[in-house]
Amino acid sequence: MDHADAVPIAELLDERRYLLDVAYWMLGSPGDAERVVDEAYRRWYGLSDAARRQITAPRSWLAKTAGGICLGRLSLPGRGTAGQRDGHRTQAAEAEEAQEKLEEEAGQVLLQALDLLSPAERAAFVLNDVFGMPPDAVADIVGRSAPECAELADRARHSLRLRRSRPTTPAEQDALAHAVRQACVSEDADALASLLCPDATAFFDGGGKVRALARPVHGNRPVAHSLLTLLAHRRHTILTTHDVNGTTGLVARYHHQVAAVISLDIADHHVAQVWVVLNPDKLRSWNQPPTPA
Repeated sequence: MDHADAVPIAELLDERRYLLDVAYWMLGSPGDAERVVDEAYRRWYGLSDAARRQITAPRSWLAKTAGGICLGRLSLPGRGTAGQRDGHRTQAAEAEEAQEKLEEEAGQVLLQALDLLSPAERAAFVLNDVFGMPPDAVADIVGRSAPECAELADRARHSLRLRRSRPTTPAEQDALAHAVRQACVSEDADALASLLCPDATAFFDGGGKVRALARPVHGNRPVAHSLLTLLAHRRHTILTTHDVNGTTGLVARYHHQVAAVISLDIADHHVAQVWVVLNPDKLRSWNQPPTPA
């Protein structure tokens, strides 16, 4: 190996962990994720030395390769059934341990919901919302244009929201949104956590344009903490309730400019999912001056 190829061990391990996370979120199986990442590295080492030297961002190349392999597997009929029967007992035990750790972070409810999406929708959603990949990278992996991938991700979000949400009255939605706002304004973490489902999930859409959280946050207290951190009371910051997609949500303004739009999905009288839009492109319409009558 050339000295220029040397990489710190921490970077190597972090890179592999990242690739495993990408593959796991796309496929939902730790065993399949391991096989995908192994195949991605086999393709890396299958390149000539000259070809590898031309790759300026190996991690991005590996993520694109792993994503492409996952997308191919998602498109196969009956995917995952045969592979899950392979391997020795020790491999199965290791996979089970890995799954337990990953489920703690990701949430099995969300993974089961992802199984109902089309391969392209799942890939676009996971790569965009979960890992915060730039639109051109997502488009490259999925094999669609950036606008098409954005539409796929939007469809996936809509599908996930419909699956998790339960019918609720406008009055209940309005009351819960006002309670969430009050807890955020008063910076009361306990009150806010009590308004959330125990397995609540928060998604942060920065569109690669702001330094938003790259992965969803799971659990009522972690979600409460992330929201209070994002909406921490500062001078010139105002949080109000507002109609968002036909139901009562929240709008955060900074210096009179809309900085975040927050949708709240309710299940069993608590907030089940929080969708925070921070992408300046998506907020542009919110900041347009009103059209004269």
